[in-house]
Amino acid sequence: MASDVVSVERVIAAPPEAIFDLVGDAAKHPLIDGSGTVKQVKEGAPERLSLGSTFGMDMKLGMKYSMVSEVIEFEPNRRIAWQSKPKGMGGRLAGGRIWRYELEPVDGGTLVRESWDVSQDKQRAVLRVGPTPKRTKTAMEKTLERIAQLVESPSA
Repeated sequence: MASDVVSVERVIAAPPEAIFDLVGDAAKHPLIDGSGTVKQVKEGAPERLSLGSTFGMDMKLGMKYSMVSEVIEFEPNRRIAWQSKPKGMGGRLAGGRIWRYELEPVDGGTLVRESWDVSQDKQRAVLRVGPTPKRTKTAMEKTLERIAQLVESPSA
């Protein structure tokens, strides 16, 4: 991986508001997750994410685990990002990757860019090598496909 950020993008035939409504609802993240690791939002998550809001997520990659995320960037219908860490003491030792969605209106819909940013992750050196960047890119491509399936009208 040449940088700390892996990004994918796709034009989705829907307005930014429809896409932002989907990614701005943590309860919908299991529906859009292309990796298959995001299982269920934890009780107490806000219905709508906003700057500074936090939410927990049940995850599974071989084994079950939990992550806690905080929204660190927020511009309605344009940009949202959250930083994820393991719950409790684990968050002091691991985690810190950032998931970001940027939305730009274009002819035919919205250009959606999803990014995986490990620049602040405590495991950055390990995450930048091996198969993880490529697997993450493939999963993000699947995520954008799922988002498109959920928000594009049948006539699009």
